[in-house]
This record gives sequence, C-alpha cells and structure tokens, in this order.
Amino acid sequence: MSFKYYLGAVIAVPLSPILYFQGKKIRRNVPKLPEAKKPQGYIKTKSEKTLKILAIGESTIAGVGVDFHENGFIGALAKKISEETNHSILWRVYAKSGYTAKMVRKRIVPKIEETNADIIVIGLGGNDAFKLNTPETWMFQINLLIRTLKRKFPKTPIYFTNMPPIKEFPAFTNVIKFVIGNLVEILGKRLYRRVQKKSNVHYNNEIITLETWQKKYNLEGDVDIFFSDGVHPSKLTYQIWGKDMAQFIIDREKF
Repeated sequence: MSFKYYLGAVIAVPLSPILYFQGKKIRRNVPKLPEAKKPQGYIKTKSEKTLKILAIGESTIAGVGVDFHENGFIGALAKKISEETNHSILWRVYAKSGYTAKMVRKRIVPKIEETNADIIVIGLGGNDAFKLNTPETWMFQINLLIRTLKRKFPKTPIYFTNMPPIKEFPAFTNVIKFVIGNLVEILGKRLYRRVQKKSNVHYNNEIITLETWQKKYNLEGDVDIFFSDGVHPSKLTYQIWGKDMAQFIIDREKF
C-alpha cells in the first residue's frame, strides 16, 4: 500500500466524524444539477474521414453543469480535434454522475452500442476518491476496465483525462480538500505508473490548477468562474479542459 496513502489514512481517521458531517452539509447546500442533454453529436467537415470518439466516465463526462453535451467536455474536445485535423467527428457519451470505475465497467460498458471507435476518452477518479477507495482497489478496477474495453475495442487507443482538481473546489472545506484532494492525486500517480506498462493507453497526468489556467488563458475573476455549483465545472472550464485534453490526444495520434 502507498506510504502516502497510509499516512493520509492515519490522519483521516480522527477526522472521519468531521468529514461525515461536513460532507452531509455540502450535499445539502450544493444544488443537484442534471446531466447534459443530447449525448451524441456530429461535426461535419469536407474531409472524407470521420473519427469516432467515445467518452466514458463520471459526472464531468456526463456534462453536469452545462445544458447540452456540445457545450461540455466532449463538445470542446471534438471541436478542437476536428479543427486541428480537418476530419469530421462522430462522438457519443456514456457516463453517469456518481459512478466509480467499477460501476462504469459493470453498468456502462455493457451498454455501449458501437462496435468500433477511433478514440476512447475516460474521465474517472473523483467518485473513487470520495468513497475513499484505496490505490490498490482503484488500480484493480482500472485494470479490469481497460481489459474489458480492449476486448471490445482491441485496436482503439484509450485516453484517461486529468484527475479532478478537488483541492480547488470552492464548495469543499479545507479538511475535505486535504483528505480527498491528496487521495485523488495519489490515484492519479498510480494510474500514470500503470499506463506506462500498457500498450495504447495514455493518461494526462498534468495536475489542474486554476491559477495556471488563469495565467495561460488571461482570465480574470475569482475561482467561482470555473464552477457551476462549487463542485462541477462551468461551461468555461469544460471548454478549457476539453481543448487541453484534445491537444494531449492530437500530440500522440497520427490522424
């Protein structure tokens, strides 16, 4: 077991009652936003080639915080890839708010109707951290998920997005940011080490910080501009994140 996780767990034990009551208060105060509508779309260009992209994961991939998926993560990602490659893009989302890696594998993957895809993008980690899943549990489920997807799409590259920046969530208390924020970063590091040993699997291990985004994109205002409810991304965040992830994919694929 990771020493950093073990140390964090030791610290978290006496904080458990605080985490529990603060978590309940946050759930009461944070508005329950719906998932985005229209989970599939098509970007048409003059190119004869069409790329098929599947996006799989938890609430951020499900587009919580925006009205339609075209205004969310997958919409921004597909548009960027289309602009950079000039290819048409056919995209579809399979995601559910609150789902862990295990739930995605067992409940979502069997529902995927497509028999082929050019790119699979996966966004997970937040809910596994919220449930305080150990790094070992996390990697066990991730390995099973990758194996299941590779059986279904043996030649399709798999891309894992950055971990959610839990330490930046304005709705969370400092205690929750510390415990859950550190854990999600540990899960990310374990995922990064794992994908180094796997063929055609990638993970964007850049840790998202809002200060970096503000400087990079010359954005003004406080951190609230990045969130729809203090936890989930705003349209602005989805646009930045989707474009950044698209560039990560473009740099590694020969379209």
